[in-house]
Amino acid sequence: MAIGPRLDLRQSQSLVMTPQLQQAIKLLALSNLEVESFIAEELERNPLLDSGGDERGDPVPDGDSAGHDDSSDAGGEIGGEAPEPETADRLLEHGAADSDAPLDVDYAAETFHHDSAADAAAPGMDGALGLGGSGGAGGDGEAIDFDSFAADAPSLHDHLLAQAGTAFAAADLTIAGHLIDQIDEAGYLDADLLDMATRLGVPLARIERVLAVVQGFDPTGVGARSLGECLALQAREADRYDPAMARLLDNLDLLAAGRINRLKRMCGVEDEDMADMIRELRGYDPKPGLRFGGERSPAVTPDLFVARRGAGWAIEINAATLPRLLVNRSYYVDLQAGSPDKAAKSWLSECLASANWLVRALDQRQRTIIKVASEIVKQQEAFFLHGVAHLRPLTLRTVAEAIGMHESTVSRVTSNKYLSCARGLFELKYFFTSAIQAADGGESVSAEAVKSAIRALIAAEDRDAILSDDALVDMLRERGFDIARRTVAKYREAIGIGSSVQRRRQKALDMHAA
Repeated sequence: MAIGPRLDLRQSQSLVMTPQLQQAIKLLALSNLEVESFIAEELERNPLLDSGGDERGDPVPDGDSAGHDDSSDAGGEIGGEAPEPETADRLLEHGAADSDAPLDVDYAAETFHHDSAADAAAPGMDGALGLGGSGGAGGDGEAIDFDSFAADAPSLHDHLLAQAGTAFAAADLTIAGHLIDQIDEAGYLDADLLDMATRLGVPLARIERVLAVVQGFDPTGVGARSLGECLALQAREADRYDPAMARLLDNLDLLAAGRINRLKRMCGVEDEDMADMIRELRGYDPKPGLRFGGERSPAVTPDLFVARRGAGWAIEINAATLPRLLVNRSYYVDLQAGSPDKAAKSWLSECLASANWLVRALDQRQRTIIKVASEIVKQQEAFFLHGVAHLRPLTLRTVAEAIGMHESTVSRVTSNKYLSCARGLFELKYFFTSAIQAADGGESVSAEAVKSAIRALIAAEDRDAILSDDALVDMLRERGFDIARRTVAKYREAIGIGSSVQRRRQKALDMHAA
C-alpha cells in the first residue's frame, strides 16, 4: 500500500447547534426579568422589532400569528379542554429560522384582549400585582416603582471615610483610608498591621494609634479584629468593661460551650452577676457593619401565578415582566423599497428572519413554561390544597414523561423561575424532592415533608426534655416516616437546627440569662 497524501470523500451526520437553536435553549433557562433584559438588547440591535407602543406593525391573518389561541402564551387551566400546543422540543427540532412568515402578533386585537392579568386582573389573581392592571412593561401605563422611593443607603466604607475626614489630617488620613479599605462588610478589620506599617513606611505605633481612633467611629465595634474585641469596644462604650467582663470576653469559647460554673470562678462573680453580664452581651451587635453598606436584596418577582378556580387551577404567566414584542413589517417594506443596496437588503432580510424567530421562540417559551407548570401543579395539588406536609416526591423525569418533553428541557424551564400561589412564593425547583419510604409500606413521602415534621417536633419540645435524634426517629415513624437516624441528623442540619446537646446548652443559657 502506497504511503502518501490523498483526498477522500465521506458522508457523515452530526448535530449542529445553530445560533437560533442556541437562542431558544437560552431563553428557556432565563427568568422573566432576564428575558426582559434580553429583549431590550434585541430591540436596540434589530430595527424591525417593536416593543408594542403606539406604532404597531401591520396586522396579520390569524393563521400566520405566532400564537392565536387564548391560552397560547398567557396561561392555562388544569382540567379544561384546550388545544395541545406545539412544544419547545418541537421548535428545536424544526426551527425554521430562515422563514419569512409574518409572525408579528397584534396584542391589542380582540383575541388577546383578556389574555393576561396585565390586561384584566381577575379577582384573587396576582397578575397585575394588585395595581389594577396598570403596571408592567408593555401595558398602557407604567408600573409604580416602589424601590424608587427609597434612597440608597450609604455604604459602610463611605460612612467611615466621612468620619475619618473630620478626625484626621494629612498622613494620618491616608493611613485611616488604608485601614478602612481592609474592613469587611461585617465591620471587622482583616489586615496585618505590621505588614501595613512596612508597606506604608510608617511606625507600627502610628498605625495602632490611628486604628484606635477608627475603632471609636460609628457604628460602635467597627474595626475590631476579633469577636471579643468587637464586644469589648461596645462594652467600653456602655461603660460596662470591668475586669469581670474582660475575663468573660477573653473566654467566649467557654460561654459558647455552656461552662457557666467555670466562668463564674474565673470572673469571680455570683449567679446573678453572671446572668447580668450574659444579658449585657446579648444586647451587643456581633456584626455592627451590617447596618451599613449592604446592598438591598432584590425582591424576587414571580414568573407564574397559580390560583384556585372552581374545581381546578388557573396558571398564568406574569405578563407584567414581559414586554410585548412585535415585528414591524410595514417598516421592513418601506426600508426594502427605499434601499437599492443589495448588502442593505440582505441585512434587512436577516433582521426580519431574526425577529420572526425571536417572536416564535418567545411564544414557544411561554407555552412550554405553562405546560411544565401545569404538570407540577397537577402532581403537587395536595401541597397547594393542604401545605408542605403533603408535598409528594417528584423528579424531572416524571414531569418530562408526563408532558412528552426531554428531561433537560424541564430542567431549563424550572431554573431561575418562581411561582406565586396562596401559600407563598416558591422556586419551581422546590417542588422536586427526593422520596422517603413510608413506615407502613404505603406511598412514599417527600423529603421536604420530613423536614417540616422535624422542624415542628423540635419547635414543640420541652426545655427539660430535649429530643435526641433517636427520639426524633421514633416520633417520625409514629407519623409514618421510615427514616434512619443519620438522615434525621442530615435534615436537621440542613434546616439550621443544632444537635440535642447544642439545643440543651442554648436553653440553659436562656434560662440563666432570664
